[in-house]
Amino acid sequence: MGTNARVLSRINSFYDKLSPSERRVADYVREHPEQVIHMPLAKLAQQAGVSDPSVLRFCRAIGYRGYLDFKVALTQDLASPVQFIHETVDPSDGPREIAQKVFAAANRALLETLQGLDTAGIERVVDLIDGAKRTLIIGVGTSAPVAQTFYNRLFRLGLPVWIQTDSYLQLMHAALLGPGDVVVGISQTGASIDPVLTLEEARKHGAATVAITGSLSSPITQQADVTLHSSYHELRPEAASSRIAQMAIVETIYVALSMRRLETADADERRIWEALAEKTL
Repeated sequence: MGTNARVLSRINSFYDKLSPSERRVADYVREHPEQVIHMPLAKLAQQAGVSDPSVLRFCRAIGYRGYLDFKVALTQDLASPVQFIHETVDPSDGPREIAQKVFAAANRALLETLQGLDTAGIERVVDLIDGAKRTLIIGVGTSAPVAQTFYNRLFRLGLPVWIQTDSYLQLMHAALLGPGDVVVGISQTGASIDPVLTLEEARKHGAATVAITGSLSSPITQQADVTLHSSYHELRPEAASSRIAQMAIVETIYVALSMRRLETADADERRIWEALAEKTL
């Protein structure tokens, strides 16, 4: 266990103030912390013999915003310092061993994402973007580069697409959307407030909403008409392997759209390469 067991210390500090149902959750977490970090909320509620809302109340009673926030903190408490850098690397590893483990983690993330990929969801997203009047792509923090890559792909197809990585501009843009428009929110944890608020605002005005996230139980999924799930490491949500998995999802959408627009996509790509030829030495 990590040297700074924040979650378990909080539980001990607040224990006497918890309700009976919240104490049952606390008792289970204290006895089985290693198992809890892998449990969805409903599973923990079942194991503790309480309702789902009781688990949420427990998390908030000890100072966390919600279950995901609590579980990330608990996972970090149980990790060694080295695991914050990479979950499988040892301090004694040399460059070759580090490379093997980094590449293996990326490969594992891709396979996990592929195995759980909702291909019907992919097709629906392709339909939405292909027929959209406007498509807005949003992402903040470590999800911003994925959003930028997705934008770079889609505008090459001649699609009416915009990107916003500024939280205020995201919300302003969403307020001007309506029926026939699409918003794609990319968020590793699905708990960052800005993408959630942007999808909620766009949906309020009739736009279709899509979430690409590593957590199917996260707040962003509640504002999404379609959710695409990528592999996600709760200890290190910013891990490169998680971003690689999301990159694979957006590349899949891009290729599927290209196949629908094969003739125009080829012509547009040639025009782009001709324009860039002057910049090649």
